Amino acid sequence: MPTPQENARLEQIKKSWQAKRQITERLTRIKTKIGVYSAKGGVGKTTVAVNLAAALAKEGFKVGLLDSDIDCPNATKVLGITEKPELAEGHIQPAEKWGVRVVSMALFQENEEEAIIWRGPMIHNAINQFLQMTEWGELDYLIVDLPPGTSDAPLTIMQTLPMDGFVVVSTPQLLANVDAKRCINMIRKLNLNVLGVVENYTGEIFGEGASKKLAEEMQAPFLGSLALRSTYRDNSRPTVLADPAVEQEYRKLVAAVKSSLQAVGR
Repeated sequence: MPTPQENARLEQIKKSWQAKRQITERLTRIKTKIGVYSAKGGVGKTTVAVNLAAALAKEGFKVGLLDSDIDCPNATKVLGITEKPELAEGHIQPAEKWGVRVVSMALFQENEEEAIIWRGPMIHNAINQFLQMTEWGELDYLIVDLPPGTSDAPLTIMQTLPMDGFVVVSTPQLLANVDAKRCINMIRKLNLNVLGVVENYTGEIFGEGASKKLAEEMQAPFLGSLALRSTYRDNSRPTVLADPAVEQEYRKLVAAVKSSLQAVGR
């Protein structure tokens, strides 16, 4: 006879298997899943994720955006989404704007200024619920805005969601590139694909080129530079839809990401 501990362990394995099956079923109609990631906060990761999604949608692709930063969700702010997603029979129908379907913890908060003070297991469960319950429908691309760091929350995404590759966001500063190395090493330790490094906030204030050197050192593709521009202060829409210069930068980024996906067989 199995012990109570063995029964509990078997039940946990069963639940985990059922959850993974549900997630796989939810993702069957999504062609490509790309993570936008940085081990350091404040490098503009969410801005890159949202504008990358909007740029792909503008090219005519069906695009979804999962904001998996549970405790500090910001993607809806960049997109200007205020309406709640639809909930029906245990399913989440994403909100949509600018051609991008979106799910974010921000859409379920009564007060966006309220701090979400959760320990790791609760964040893990919230991410799993988003993955199990969201009806994305048919998508060409799902962009996943990962939380910063190299611990529990990003690890949950990497181990649960079958990603095709990751775009690593850095800036010209030394500390940002040290942390970018850490997240590249984490991705590779999990046997996942690094699609490349993009350098954000380039220009006269912070400089330019440090992330390109980082990419060369880490033997990863360099996906391009995104300049620090005053047009990012306009929060009425993703900047890629408002500034032709930004649109041109993201067209190059999209082309570079597609090239990296082909190189890794995706």
